[in-house]
Amino acid sequence: MRPPRYHRPVSSADALAALGATGSVAFGGGTDLLVTMREGLARPTQLVDLRHLPGARDITVRADGSVRIGAAARVADLASHAVLRDRFAALAKAASLVGTPALRNMSTIAGNLCQRPHCWYFRRGVPCLKNGGSGCAAVSGENQYHAILGGGPCHAVHPSDPAVALTALEASVELLGPKDARRSVPIGSFFERAGSNPLGETVLAPGEMIEAIEVPARSAGGVQRYAKVMQRGAWDFALVSLAAIKRNDGEVRLVLGGVSPAPWRVNQSVEEDVASGALDEQSADALAERALYDAEPLAKNGYKVVQATALLRRAMLALSKA
Repeated sequence: MRPPRYHRPVSSADALAALGATGSVAFGGGTDLLVTMREGLARPTQLVDLRHLPGARDITVRADGSVRIGAAARVADLASHAVLRDRFAALAKAASLVGTPALRNMSTIAGNLCQRPHCWYFRRGVPCLKNGGSGCAAVSGENQYHAILGGGPCHAVHPSDPAVALTALEASVELLGPKDARRSVPIGSFFERAGSNPLGETVLAPGEMIEAIEVPARSAGGVQRYAKVMQRGAWDFALVSLAAIKRNDGEVRLVLGGVSPAPWRVNQSVEEDVASGALDEQSADALAERALYDAEPLAKNGYKVVQATALLRRAMLALSKA
């Protein structure tokens, strides 16, 4: 296969024109794209480098308290940004737990959100829903790291840490398409059909690109936590993770990662009960169990129910006393 051409656009119009060409793909840090190319899962004819577009790497704090994060902002920049660490602590913490320091300094936030699943069947070319076949080989195979909630037909989990925090923070993804068409997609909708779409995990249309991530002012401050259970002590994908937010207005949002093809928001009735007041340990146990009522673990990943329950219980007790 011939190596792909490299194009560095000077404007959004230039980038969109390049992305409209057959075989063109957006390029950021390349930490996942280059791996999928090596594995034969991606065969682009042109890489369109979006990192140098005006404002693409900016993190802008607006006067109203909202934040705009350029698509090419590095994950390391999110982890170290003073305002994010102070007012959107769940996002900064999630970013700090992505991969290794080298990966955080290379990868962009847009690339992190759009990375492909790390299911070993998919990555090794086994025919499945995401790789030219149908169904999911993990259902009756090695499924230790697969979904316990919302899976099917694909049971691979989404690998992004920031996506979990951004879902709890009610972020939106700003998309730019042909003819300067713009649309804003709530991040919960950005990953809809992640487990059923054979072509990808996001709602990005052909020729579209992520322009920015918007985090609303209403999500700033309050009590924010992000916790991640890994097989190794560091530098690993989440077995289970949890973003837990209690806003200044008292609203609670709980979002799990590592358990579903997309970030999984806990039932809102459970969140409301956590927000209603101080919980004792027995109440927290009952609510955590209720939050996972719909879990359907596969043969080898039932441990994720235990881990998710523990993370939820701990966060519920902390938020209810805040």
